[in-house]
Amino acid sequence: MIWGCSGSQNPPLPDTTSPISSIPPISPASPTVNTDPEDAANTYYVSIVGDNTNPGTIDSPWKTLQYAADHAGPGSYVYIRGGVYHQKLRISRGGSAAAGPIVFAGYPNETAVLDGAGLPVNGLEGLIEIGQAGYVTIRELEIRNYKTSTRGEVPAGIYIHGSGKDISLLNNRIHSIANTAIPEGDELSGRDAHGIAVYGTETDAALVGLTIDGNEVYDLVLGSSEALAVNGNVDAFAITNNIIHDNDNIGIDLIGFEGTAGDMAVDQARNGAVRGNVVYGISSNTNPSYGASVPNGSNAAGGIYIDGGRSILVAENRVYDNDIGIELASEHKGRLTSSITVQDNLIYRNRLTGIAMGGYDGARGGTSDSTVVSNTLYKNDLLGDGNGQLYLQANLSGNTISKNIIVAGDSSVFISNEYTSNRNNTVDGNLYYAEAGADEAYWVWKKKPYTGFTAYQRGTGNDSGSRFAEPLFKDAARDDFRLEPGSPGADGGATEEGAQP
Repeated sequence: MIWGCSGSQNPPLPDTTSPISSIPPISPASPTVNTDPEDAANTYYVSIVGDNTNPGTIDSPWKTLQYAADHAGPGSYVYIRGGVYHQKLRISRGGSAAAGPIVFAGYPNETAVLDGAGLPVNGLEGLIEIGQAGYVTIRELEIRNYKTSTRGEVPAGIYIHGSGKDISLLNNRIHSIANTAIPEGDELSGRDAHGIAVYGTETDAALVGLTIDGNEVYDLVLGSSEALAVNGNVDAFAITNNIIHDNDNIGIDLIGFEGTAGDMAVDQARNGAVRGNVVYGISSNTNPSYGASVPNGSNAAGGIYIDGGRSILVAENRVYDNDIGIELASEHKGRLTSSITVQDNLIYRNRLTGIAMGGYDGARGGTSDSTVVSNTLYKNDLLGDGNGQLYLQANLSGNTISKNIIVAGDSSVFISNEYTSNRNNTVDGNLYYAEAGADEAYWVWKKKPYTGFTAYQRGTGNDSGSRFAEPLFKDAARDDFRLEPGSPGADGGATEEGAQP
């Protein structure tokens, strides 16, 4: 039996009991690039000292990114030499399956920066924008300082929209994107921004084969939007090995049923994986769109949020120091987030709760046919408001919560379920622990409170095969959740890879 993710192969991250700002940065994986670009066919160069009348060679480069986008054909590699480019890049012509993608990449060992300082924002607009194009790769670029203070304008670091195939965003650094519009009274709408925004807007053709890997996305002022959003008719995607941190709203958001693609039948991010990401410092508490003056903060932002998505694997992520760790919900009445697997994640010290599921009130949608398995949840519910490690809300059906290691903090609350609309859910095979002991542990199931592990088991019928025992982590205070020999969580061999980075 697998009780939780223990991740025994890799060392722990630095101690996060100190302020987030003191944690050393974590670098994305080293990029794999052509180390002899001048020897490659169909290779072009852009430089801040170039000229668009040049042939685009390494010795006679072009000057503007847009000229390169308009003239490089399928299978081309466009290297951007080091320097700061106060330019936008619009890509409407991609590569092809036969010739390969068009690649826009920072030149090896140089830093190519797209800086949006002073550039206008028109509606939802990206500093880099890919529209109705496929077979495009953006890699090893720094994208920064695209900002507005105007309501209704939505700056994005990278914006992908329409339909297309095989688009990859690899090892980019995206930061300082912001909408700083001042709210007018109680009217908070129109104050939005994104780090990466992917909108599948076409009813008849999806965005297919999206890869977002190895990027760092941080220092964003988002209003009511998200750091990394995948929305609408997007099918088959991988969001992997990214570091999303220190943003004032949701980290990763996979969205459905907002009318992005028109037809609700295809208006869902689906058939994807969110794996190996590190997400921390995500909070709405300074965000006026969520009431920054609320006592103790609004605590409304999830590290990873699936709102209307379908058939998605969320695995081996490390999610900590956020308002909410991972949330599976649907904000739209009569619509469900469904067939989600949350597995082998480390979810710890999030303020409101570790994992939230279901509609946030009875008038919303819900979560169905999803599985939460083999995760480690450790001392979430830092606010002490009783939301527990698992916050189960309205309209839950056919879900399974099993084989997790669940450690409560000072509140000793494990599950908070204040709704009676839930049906056919299975909770069993978990390992629980709180320092206060089994007799003081606390659950709420369908609005009824239970004090004590045995009383909870008898009163609900849940967790008949579960245990209450200390899991014996190697060093939880330093975020090392590997299990010591003899741990009750390792009776059947806990996972060895898990979410250790």
